[in-house]
Amino acid sequence: MNDTPGEGPRIVDAPDAGRYEARLDGQLVGFSEYRLRQDRIIFVHTVVLPEFEGRGFGSRLAAGALDDARARGLSVVPRCPFIAAYIRGHPAYADLVSGSAGEGPAQPAVD
Repeated sequence: MNDTPGEGPRIVDAPDAGRYEARLDGQLVGFSEYRLRQDRIIFVHTVVLPEFEGRGFGSRLAAGALDDARARGLSVVPRCPFIAAYIRGHPAYADLVSGSAGEGPAQPAVD
């Protein structure tokens, strides 16, 4: 597996699965599930596979998904605690957050 420092996973939208996927050398390392509602993307759950945790793949996945949402002109509803925390820690993405009614605020993480 090529895991050269500075090289990261490729972030791809898998619309049929309703998720963004992080892939390293073709291998799935994580994903962020979403629902599309007109001009909004609702992030509901993010997973990094256990063998890839702690290597920054989740952050790269979040950034890639949010960058794509911006490029597509979508507002973001961060129901996923990981995506919500990422946005709080990276205020450059705050303008994407939708104040839409009916979806509710991001929920706190549950252990």
